Amino acid sequence: MSDPLAPLFDAHEIPPAGPRPEEDPTAKARGVCLRLLTSAPRTRAQLEQALQRRNIPDEVIETVLDGLGEAGLIDDVAFAEAWVDSRHAGRGLARRALASELRRRGVAEETVRDAVDELSAEREEETARRLVRRKLAATAGRDDTTRIRRVMGMLARKGYSAGLAYRLVREELEAEGVEVDLPDPGPDLD
Repeated sequence: MSDPLAPLFDAHEIPPAGPRPEEDPTAKARGVCLRLLTSAPRTRAQLEQALQRRNIPDEVIETVLDGLGEAGLIDDVAFAEAWVDSRHAGRGLARRALASELRRRGVAEETVRDAVDELSAEREEETARRLVRRKLAATAGRDDTTRIRRVMGMLARKGYSAGLAYRLVREELEAEGVEVDLPDPGPDLD
């Protein structure tokens, strides 16, 4: 029967010198980053904030994040492009909302602009039209004012401009045979 109090290493083995891995700030920082990156893609700024919350020294943060960037594990450009594709296709978000989300995640302004510019105005309008049709179908049987208010609110929350929203709602309601008198919000500048 083995002794439960026996040491975990042989008597001839010498434990490694220096701080234990859980005390080494570089190892701790790498471990935190790798765990976070395993669960979901992250921006450099998100990882930096997570490390700062754990009181990792700034010079260690920079070294670890630079190493992860060189290894291709952190790439804000790829993150932004994938984010725009995914959130536009999945949630129907407009360029304005996508840009706002990327900025909140710490993506640089130039990278945000480049990623959002990849989303064409035609694709954005096509997605908005699909959202309008779906919402109008879901509100069929309600009075026109309620339907319009709900569709306009949904589009506004997703970041679509008022000009585009009014135009699409008017066109889709007219296609249903509903006469609409929506105000002209002016030119669509987005």
